[in-house]
Amino acid sequence: MITIIDYGVGNINAFVNVYKRVNVPVKIAKTAADIEDAQKLILPGVGHFDHAMSELIKSGMREKLDELVMVKKVPIIGICVGMQMMGNISDEGKLAGLKWLDASIKKFDETKIQQITKLPHMGWNDVQPLVSNPLFEGLEKDALFYFLHSYYFECNDPVDILATSEYGGRFTCAAHHENVYGIQFHPEKSHHYGEKLLHNFAKL
Repeated sequence: MITIIDYGVGNINAFVNVYKRVNVPVKIAKTAADIEDAQKLILPGVGHFDHAMSELIKSGMREKLDELVMVKKVPIIGICVGMQMMGNISDEGKLAGLKWLDASIKKFDETKIQQITKLPHMGWNDVQPLVSNPLFEGLEKDALFYFLHSYYFECNDPVDILATSEYGGRFTCAAHHENVYGIQFHPEKSHHYGEKLLHNFAKL
């Protein structure tokens, strides 16, 4: 069972549709009671860092999520801003992050980007796994994922870097520490590659 955290930020239906296609049961959680018995969690996110953090706090799920993730070690994957929220702090806002992964969120240096349209980083890009991990099983070669972001995840411990991509230099696009996963790209918008990754997460 996959529990998708619905705190008003993120395309919940897109994830539901992916899991329906691969016959994995899904639950949508809007309250702390909804996540009480969660087996695996998805934290989606789009938009501004502080807005997303504020909405999660207002949902009443923050404390229960801390317990599930940090104490009970329930597997969770954060997506796009959902990943960035898992870090310590972001250049985009003033609020503290969830601090589930030891990382800071930095804005891309536009002087290093050669594309005419510099930010956001938008469109399809390669993802290079640096270590073997079940999340990327079957996706080690030729997989493309859809990105839409202006800030990137900078791990303080390189061991937590799961995969990188290229945009004005290499940057971390997937991170992992124990039961916590974060990915910067949007698997729900990445066709069969994204479907494979989300199915892999369900099988962890």
